[in-house]
Amino acid sequence: MQRRTFWLVLLVGFYTMDSETQVNCKHTDCWGYCVNFPHRSVAKTECCMRRYSQGITKCNIFKATQTLESILEETEVNQTTNISVPCLVALLQKPPNDSRSIEIYANSTQATSDVDVSNRAVRVQLPAELPAGLNSNIVFCMIQMPDNISLPGLPNLSDNRLVGVSVGRTVTGLKPSINITMSIASNINESLKPQCVFLNTTSGDVSTRGCEVVEYNQTYVTCSCDHLTYFGVLLVSADLSQKDAEILFYITYIGCGISLFALVVTVVLFITKRKLRADDSKKIHISLAVALILLNVHFLSSQAVAASSSTELCRYVALLLHYSLLASFTWMALEGFHLYLLLVKVFNVYVRRYLLKLSVVGWGLPAVIVSVVVIINKDIYGRTSVDSSNRTEVCYITDDNVKMVTTVGVFVLVFIFNVIMLGVVIKWFMGLYIRKQRSQSERNATKNKICTLLVLMVLLGLTWGLIFFSLGQVNTPVLYIFCIVNCLQGFFIFFYFVLTLKNTKDSATMPSTDIQSHCPKT
Repeated sequence: MQRRTFWLVLLVGFYTMDSETQVNCKHTDCWGYCVNFPHRSVAKTECCMRRYSQGITKCNIFKATQTLESILEETEVNQTTNISVPCLVALLQKPPNDSRSIEIYANSTQATSDVDVSNRAVRVQLPAELPAGLNSNIVFCMIQMPDNISLPGLPNLSDNRLVGVSVGRTVTGLKPSINITMSIASNINESLKPQCVFLNTTSGDVSTRGCEVVEYNQTYVTCSCDHLTYFGVLLVSADLSQKDAEILFYITYIGCGISLFALVVTVVLFITKRKLRADDSKKIHISLAVALILLNVHFLSSQAVAASSSTELCRYVALLLHYSLLASFTWMALEGFHLYLLLVKVFNVYVRRYLLKLSVVGWGLPAVIVSVVVIINKDIYGRTSVDSSNRTEVCYITDDNVKMVTTVGVFVLVFIFNVIMLGVVIKWFMGLYIRKQRSQSERNATKNKICTLLVLMVLLGLTWGLIFFSLGQVNTPVLYIFCIVNCLQGFFIFFYFVLTLKNTKDSATMPSTDIQSHCPKT
């Protein structure tokens, strides 16, 4: 009777344990049971692995995987142990007594050490220099969800697979690195390429730092990483070819150099020519030119400074690069506003201290945005990669969210505003032309003036919309057009100033066409 009672209690216990796995991912319900184990046996670890696989679609993938890693590291084993549950395969083993490298192989149902398996999905090569203590476990874990279930927060993860390696301590800067070879079922073509990433549980995001693609083809990808954590392969849009990247590099730097020189000459012309200094429109143009000079100077020096050892200098360049870019966008918007007042609201308009107010907005608003970023966290400015290979670094904003809000967000507002201003001006011009209330010579002069200003307005911001409308998928021809037009923006401003200076000499007796020519002097 006592034996029957014992087995009945044992069966009820196992049934209850199994039923408890069908719970959600709240800490007290799901992981509270696993985290509070005083002694972690293989059976208890297997139970927690089942909980992970059944609830991961509702969990925070980063926190849940970090907890799973801790559970596996603390599991008590005396020999190499394989644990397999649906969607998860783990291998726990003690470090070898002799200093030798270790190879781990895994498929969907088992993982082995130094012995290959059939239908292999993953191969991990651990270096002999791996700093694993004799009392710790070398932990391997492969997470592979079905094709119809995506891991949360990882939509582009190849084959829904993560591979983790740990030794119970933080390991970084491995030399030689560990190599992880994963089979892939997804098609890799010219528009897609594999990218080796790891789960950054601190920031709650994936990162490529310390990992690189060593080799890949249509059947497998080999990643090399200098630290231990959970790794995966993302399929991302392919970068430019090496030839196109090199050509665009020269176009960008030569174009920015030409623009910088042309803008400096433009400022000198403005200073030396009294007639130019008397025109409010030219003063606004020259403010934009100064902003672009600052932008080009810090852009051209950003990569060289990032390669130096000075963190403070890089932060300084990143801050001023951000400020000058925002100032350029702001003065582009003020160009649109001034064009609207100049052509549409030309009569009965008087703005007290007009240029002073424009200057406060043009130079002050970017300063406020940059100051807020610095107050929140000055380390947001620093070295950041401009490509997926992490080989090219510049000094700029390191946080993608801040970059999107303070750079892309500001530009989107400027772009929309200038498009509206352009539409209003075109509507006004068409109404003026249709009414035919003026003489033919006056209409021709007005038409030439408006066309010149509209072309100028396009050159002062709307061409940046090529990237905006591409929505992140920028093809090569569009990228060439964008680089050529925007890198030579300063040269176009210089060319416009030269034409304006020539027209001023030809029509010295004509009244100035700016706001103050129709308003009292301020």
